[in-house]
Order: sequence, then structure tokens, then C-alpha cells
Amino acid sequence: MNLLKETKYRKALAFSTILSLLLTIGAWGQLTQPKNVKADYFTISKENLKDKIKGGWAGQTIGVTFGWPTEFVYQGTFIQDYQPIKWHPDYVTEAMRVFPGLFDDIYMDLTFMEVFERNGLSAPADSFAQAYAHRGYELWHANQAGRYNVLQGIPASKSGHWLNNPHADDIDFQIESDFAGLMSPAMPNASSEICDRVGHIMNYGDGWYGGVFISNMYANAFKSNDISYIVNESLKAIPARSQFYKCIADVIQWHKKYPQGWKQTWFEIQRKWSQEVGCPDGVFHPLDIDAKLNAAYVVLGLLYGAGDFTRTMQISTRAGQDSDCNPSSAGGILGTMIGYSKIPAYWLEPVRKAENDHFSFTNLSLHKVYELGLKHALENVQRHGGRVNGDMVEIVSEPVKPVLFEESFPQHYPKQRVPLSQVSHTGIKFTVEGVGFVLRGHSRKTSLQQPDAVVRAALWIDGAKIEEINLPTAYSQRRTELCWRYQLPPGKHQVEVKVLNPDPGYELVSVDYLEYADRPVSTKFD
Repeated sequence: MNLLKETKYRKALAFSTILSLLLTIGAWGQLTQPKNVKADYFTISKENLKDKIKGGWAGQTIGVTFGWPTEFVYQGTFIQDYQPIKWHPDYVTEAMRVFPGLFDDIYMDLTFMEVFERNGLSAPADSFAQAYAHRGYELWHANQAGRYNVLQGIPASKSGHWLNNPHADDIDFQIESDFAGLMSPAMPNASSEICDRVGHIMNYGDGWYGGVFISNMYANAFKSNDISYIVNESLKAIPARSQFYKCIADVIQWHKKYPQGWKQTWFEIQRKWSQEVGCPDGVFHPLDIDAKLNAAYVVLGLLYGAGDFTRTMQISTRAGQDSDCNPSSAGGILGTMIGYSKIPAYWLEPVRKAENDHFSFTNLSLHKVYELGLKHALENVQRHGGRVNGDMVEIVSEPVKPVLFEESFPQHYPKQRVPLSQVSHTGIKFTVEGVGFVLRGHSRKTSLQQPDAVVRAALWIDGAKIEEINLPTAYSQRRTELCWRYQLPPGKHQVEVKVLNPDPGYELVSVDYLEYADRPVSTKFD
């Protein structure tokens, strides 16, 4: 060991000893950064900051509207070049009127912004959970599963966990994490902290990482005009051993290998990363709402778009699958990077016409969001040690810190989907073999004249009652699946869902069930 290394080693050893002592006597809370250490600052004008915030909101509004007619129409294939995608000067206004549910990417963000405005930047996770759970807007997949869990009393910190949510790895938080990055300009770690509070309400593992990654790209887009830097720097927030990290790292490498061929990279993504494990609607089906796959399409659009707004929109949309959410994320990140004032008029004009219109189930229009977004960003900058001096904003610069590792559905491998078409007001029985299952289906009224109600049921496995379940017939309160169970002992299991309050006016409808094995299932062929 040379002298320099030995000196560093002794210093590290001494610090470790002191730190251990402080922890022992309970003095950890007194540790502070030495006063003589000066922070590095990134400086931006208020005018430029607001322009970028506006660009982020306008960009995601453009993206989700552009992808409106293609969402999940192209599953496992990309949209050919000769296929036109609609766009016209009144398109955003039309979408807000005809299909307000299209903007779930945005109205979820706005719900969380309203919580910050009402409760302050230290608002706890439960305040966000309750705010969105009681809104009447349409939700699907992990968002709806999280809403159901919150309404049933599951804590916000656990409602997105894969044991409680079969959609834990779905795209949901990824598409609504924009707000966290937009209120954390050039502060990716601050963005990650917000994601920890909010994102675990509906997602976990790779599903949560999607939100962390996207929000970090927004945060980094305030301080760089280099898309490659934004992507690579933001990936540092994701644990390197996660599947999400490996997927995005592959896209980065394929972009280097095929710099002119986005379709070649698309094929590589499809070949290696198109397997679905969690989402009960996507396993054994071409639909793939997995966060990392769709994040790969976002990165595909950003890297091959190379800062060109039109090309970025086209590629991230034509990659398929969740092709409104993906261009929304890509458009918002790029809009933040270049700013509202530099978004081409062709794309921006439809947004301008709709800027005074409120998004469904909110009191916020884009004009209001621009102002509120700047307010929250300035507050967050100061909360994290930054300064606002007149027209200039000084933001503390910090290296990106990776978030903690977590994994959904470990050692659970899709085995088969078994049709189970049963309709009953008393219960459903079936046999599974493996370490887990998900029973797809729903509760319903037998007549439209019946009021909505809650079917009470109990899940029994191998003669033991596992849990009691509420199954509301109201769509906004529904359970995404009838029941599920993971981490079962390998082998056959007798499953029964018994209705506890049978009524001929209400019934359970099963569709099929998924079985999971404890090792990969492979079909061998020559």
C-alpha cells in the first residue's frame, strides 16, 4: 500500500470509528456537514426556470394527446412509417372534451401538486394516498389497485407492494412522476425522495424505479442540453443489480452500437425485455404495461430523437405498447430541456388553445399549473439549501444517489393461464399448482336497477381461511382482480372464494387464473 492510499485508509478507519461511537451514544442526529465546506451551485434565471417548467408540462400534454389513437393498439410491434398519426390545431381541446380519462398521466400529477399546495412540501405519504383514492377519475392497473388498497385501510407505504398489488411493476407511477422532477430542478435526489413518499402508494420494485428514473431525467433536464447525459446521469439513481437498470443500460449500449437504427434497437429490446411477469392482464398476452419495457421506449425516443422534438415524438410513439404515456414522458423531458419557448409551433399551438381548460376532477388548467409549478420549484430549491436572489436561482449541486434495492415477484415465474368461466353469487372453486396464483374476474350487479354494493367474500386455501375481501361493484372502487396469493409452498392447492353475504342481485364472475412456478418455465423445441 503506497503512502497516499495508506493515509486515506487511516482517515477512513478513524472516521468509521468516530461514526460508530456517535451512533452508540445516540448522537447521529448531531452530525452536520463541516461549515468550511462550500456547496457547489447551479444557477438559472427565474425566467428560464419557468420556461423549462412550462415546457415540461406542455411537452407531456402534447405527447399523451399525440399517442391517443395508438395506445395499446400496437402490442409487440412498432407502428410502420407509412401509418399516419393524427395531429391538428384543436387536438388537445378535442381530447380533453371527448376522452378526459386520456390524461391520467397528468391529472394524477395535479392531484399530488394540490396536496403539496395544501399540506406543504413535507406532506406525508398518507395525504397523497387519500387525495387520489377519493377522486372520481378513471384509474387502471397499479393506480386502481393502490386506490382499492388505500380505501380498504392498507397503509400508503404498503399499498403498492407486490404482495398486495399484482400490478406492482406496471407503468403507473412512471407516467405520473413528472411532477416530482419538475418541482426539483437540477435536484435529482430531492426528486427521488418525493418518489419514495408517493410512488410506493401504487408501485414497488421496477414499477417504482420507473418513476424515480423519469423524474430524475426531468430534474437533470434543467441543467443540461445533452440528452445522453440526462439519460446516463439519471440511471445512476437506479440500483445496478435491478432488472430496470439492466434494461435501460442495454438500450444505451444498443444506441451506441446502432446509432442510426432505432428499429434495430427496438428489436433488441423486444427480444430481451418483452417478458411480462406481474401484470395479470399482460402475462401470456401481447399487452405489456411493464414499466421497464415502456421506459426503454421512452429512452429509445430520447436518444434517437437527439433533441429533435418531432423525431422524439414519432419514435417514442411508434415503438408501440403504452404509446400515449411514453411520448408524454419523452415530450415532457425534452420540453423541459429545451423550454416552452423552443417547442415547435406545430406541436405547441394545440396546447396554447387548451391552456385555460381544466383537467378532469381538478381545478387546475395548464396556465395555473405553470404558476403553481414555479412556486413549488422555488420552495423546494430553498428547502434543499438553495437560494433565490432577485431574478436568479442558485441550486445546490449534488451527485446522484442510488435509491434502495427492491424487487417484485422474486422466484415467481409464469407457468400457465387457465380458463375459469364461473358466475356465482355464492362462491368459486378451483385447483392450482405452483407457488402462486391470481384469479382474474370481478363482482357485478345482476340488474342495472340494482344499487352498487360490496360483495363480502373469504379466500380459503387448502381448508384454511386466508383473508376476508371486499369486492365493490362500483367501477371506481373495484378490486383489479378477485384474489391472489404468492409465496405458497410448491405443489397443488385447493382454492375457494366463499361469498359471505350472498344475494341473487350480486354475483362474482371469474375469467381465468394465472399459475406461478418457483423456477423458469421453458418450452423446448428444435
